[in-house]
Amino acid sequence: MDIATLLIVGLVAGVLASLVVGGAGFGLAGDVVVGMAGAFVGGYVFRHAGWHAPWHGIGGTIFVAFIGAAILFVVIRIVHGTYLRRTL
Repeated sequence: MDIATLLIVGLVAGVLASLVVGGAGFGLAGDVVVGMAGAFVGGYVFRHAGWHAPWHGIGGTIFVAFIGAAILFVVIRIVHGTYLRRTL
């Protein structure tokens, strides 16, 4: 996968995940980073659960990255919320 494809997958997965999980996300650059990290998390989860992407090609890659990015956004919101409650 070349860098342009990785950036596009990260952008689409990060923006979609931030919209589904709720909240404004972390801006364009932050959503791209979460989307790219989500691709690794999603790949790990899918591989260890024995699942496969429902589509081949870029659509399947975006779907797996979206699932991973959604997981990351939920974890970030839980950690961030816990941190805010602890400091108040």
